[in-house]
Amino acid sequence: MRPRTIAMFLGLFTMTTVLGQEPEDKALIARAMEIHTRVLTIDTHDDIPFDFATPEVDPGVRGDRQVDLPKMREGGLDAGFFVVFVGQGDRTPEGYAKAKTEAMSKFDAIHRMTEKMHPGTIGLAYSPADVERIHKAGKLVAAIGIENGFVIGKDLSLIRQYHSLGARYMTLAHGGHNDIADSATPRTDEPAAEHNGLSALGRQVVAEMNRVGMMVDISHISRKAAMDAIAASKVPVIASHSGARAVNDHARNLDDETLLALKKNGGVVQAVALGGFVKSDPPEKRAALEALRKELGITGFGRGSVPEDKRAEYDRRRAELDARWAPANVRDFVNHIDHMVKLIGIDHVGISSDFDGGGGIVGWNNAAETPNVTIELVRRGYTEAQIAKLWGGNLLRVWRAVEKGSVGS
Repeated sequence: MRPRTIAMFLGLFTMTTVLGQEPEDKALIARAMEIHTRVLTIDTHDDIPFDFATPEVDPGVRGDRQVDLPKMREGGLDAGFFVVFVGQGDRTPEGYAKAKTEAMSKFDAIHRMTEKMHPGTIGLAYSPADVERIHKAGKLVAAIGIENGFVIGKDLSLIRQYHSLGARYMTLAHGGHNDIADSATPRTDEPAAEHNGLSALGRQVVAEMNRVGMMVDISHISRKAAMDAIAASKVPVIASHSGARAVNDHARNLDDETLLALKKNGGVVQAVALGGFVKSDPPEKRAALEALRKELGITGFGRGSVPEDKRAEYDRRRAELDARWAPANVRDFVNHIDHMVKLIGIDHVGISSDFDGGGGIVGWNNAAETPNVTIELVRRGYTEAQIAKLWGGNLLRVWRAVEKGSVGS
């Protein structure tokens, strides 16, 4: 048994207390904790800041970020995809150069964490075999994903370069259209669609990602772009962090037709625990939250974007809003998993948090609380074999298929 059992029960306490659950079935809880200890748990989306893996943001120190190495240990979160995210900028030579520089700084940070700062605690995986080898050695596992294909500009050679640095998936677009694909959430100064889905360059990008062995990620892109990418890819695709639109009608979630196309492609959708995607806030709460953000000068996403000297004020006032309008919780989150499993089958669904990038729900608001998801899955009747697929087995299957389908980099 891995050395995390006591800390798991701390996560259990969080969920039973916050959600007001009765500790009615100790046998169920004990079984869930045993399952959580045995299965390999992979979270496919954890954001990092530009000063990650420095003395100022040391992932080896338990701090106020949602994901750090101590919290991963405490919650039995075995592996995480640390994300190279660069927001959409100007589509100019200068903008592309800036995006590449910013991307490289995050690649450097992840390598610094795994190779210089904490190599005895966490290892960087370039393949599913690496994930299993590093995990078997008793270490945490890091993998790398890219969020926003803007970081390649129009230079297809950067796909190979980023792959050599460890990137194993790339989200084709983010907030706002880019040269590759239309976004599910266009900026206010943009038309609803620019390319009517995937652009001609986007089709080349998908082909090159297939060639080098990088997973194509359809999260964040428009419905038409997602369907185009699924059709264009010769290997399974992923949605690294998306919910079910049938459960919560949000532009960032996938509708049933897209999910069925993803199933036919052999891919996997990683259900995301970002509150607004899990359960939409009423307009009154959204307005109050936006007013609070403006008042405190918050421009990013997640608690980490709140200025340090204003965090206590933000936490207090956010708690007041949450008391009035209950936020999404683990039960709401697993409703998305249930819908996806019923629609497309247990082999095509996984789990992601979007921690430190806006993710987090009541009961799973940081890596230390990860067991609460397993407890809810057991409560709903999922078996250990099914939970193992949801927590990482399905993602590893797709990753292997993408590796096998590539011709090498």
